[in-house]
Amino acid sequence: MRNIKINYLIIAALIINFGASCKKSFVDVTPQGQFLSDFYYANQDQAYSALIAVYDPLRKNAGGFENMLALMNSGSDDHYTGGGGATDGTQLQAFSNYTMTSNLMASSYWNDPYQGIFRANVLLKKLPGVPMDDNLKARFGAESKALRAFYYFNLVRMFKNVPLLLEPLNTSNMYQVEQAKPEDVYAQIEKDLTDAIGVLPTTVASSTESGRFTKGAAKALLGKVYLYEKKNAQAAQQLADVNGPTPGATSSYGYKLLANFSDLWVVTNKFNSESILEETHSAAGNSDWGFWGSGRDEGNTVNVMVGPRSYERIDASAPDLPSGWSFMVFTQDFFNFIKNDPRKDATLLDLNVLQTAGKIKYIAGYMNTGYFLNKFLPRKPDVSKGGGASELNYRQNTYIIRLADTYLMEAEALGGTGARAQALLDAVRARVGLTSVPVSMAAIKNERRAELAGEGHRWFDLVRWGDAPAVLGSRGFVAGKHEVFPIPFRELQGTKLQQNKDYN
Repeated sequence: MRNIKINYLIIAALIINFGASCKKSFVDVTPQGQFLSDFYYANQDQAYSALIAVYDPLRKNAGGFENMLALMNSGSDDHYTGGGGATDGTQLQAFSNYTMTSNLMASSYWNDPYQGIFRANVLLKKLPGVPMDDNLKARFGAESKALRAFYYFNLVRMFKNVPLLLEPLNTSNMYQVEQAKPEDVYAQIEKDLTDAIGVLPTTVASSTESGRFTKGAAKALLGKVYLYEKKNAQAAQQLADVNGPTPGATSSYGYKLLANFSDLWVVTNKFNSESILEETHSAAGNSDWGFWGSGRDEGNTVNVMVGPRSYERIDASAPDLPSGWSFMVFTQDFFNFIKNDPRKDATLLDLNVLQTAGKIKYIAGYMNTGYFLNKFLPRKPDVSKGGGASELNYRQNTYIIRLADTYLMEAEALGGTGARAQALLDAVRARVGLTSVPVSMAAIKNERRAELAGEGHRWFDLVRWGDAPAVLGSRGFVAGKHEVFPIPFRELQGTKLQQNKDYN
């Protein structure tokens, strides 16, 4: 936990470089330097800047090399890590073949969420004393709680045994932190989200606020949390409210499936009707190699990661792609699964066909199959023209929760049976022109695999269903061990924290 302590010490003294890497549409704020915590939070503007900082670690979904999509895709049966070789992205390779150790586990997957938690804790502590409108103050607090719940949800899903911190650490208590029981962490997540739901607005006021937590987003997250806790009745209740009474129609929160699946991946189609919780990126951040990975880079790194290496378009009919690093290639097994599905072309780009036809050239990366993640493959017009490194300034947003996901989660929470579950499954399939199939858990599992491929959900799904040992056993997955990650070695030094079972 050393990195957490360092972050807490620095931020407690200098309180956060509030504009450091804020990409939300509502946070187009110029960095104003650093402020002492005792003298900050003097007015509404400073509290708003602090709220921006609480949102900022959402960038972890696709920002920086150590992002959630790269990690979680690497460990699933649908992908190989890929890259330039067996040691390119060591922690990703280790997760892909289940040789992960505490020394290989990147610390950022632990301390980035805790940075967001610390910022939420500070803001929640300071908000009562800020002279500002009470309703706005309550909203800021609700957003901070919802974000704290999201960060804890990722931590407890990944590491299981984590400290539960609800107050800012200081020099008198930082060395005494111990892990909480997972059920206590989940209880706090539920409380934070329940508190937030009672305050958050149903919709954001305008496009300038896109990306902020709403009541629907908090309910969707709470429903997902309940599902992971196997509290299926509560999960179904929350998710039904989000999804609306008629699957396929517009819900009371304004959510509706897009008519065309491929439109989900149009870079400019941000905050569409299917988006419930979305991580945002900017091509205007001028991110460069000098501070890449420090938390100040603003672009979507997944875009360059999934691109083919040294790509060359020979025929004008081929996609006009910038070159990339060939990470997260699909497996042959996944291609066989998706090849006859209407979502195949939007999900997967088959460079084998194009190369055989002499339309393109590229250099095969590690574990290359020729099947690339088309949802996040950029095109030449998407390349940033700004002053930073073009590779680091892609602007595609990524979905953390979208409506097809909540439809299928509700169907699962209903046990994969009944008219409501059937209607939810049918709506997802009908959107892409597929006919109805009898609802069942097997049908829901297959639909999630096809619908959400490459979006970072598959590994968590397999673990939640208890299917991971059978599906991932050939990759090295061991039941009773690999359902959780090792706590990064650096975070244990000089603390009371204990390593997870079988990783000592």
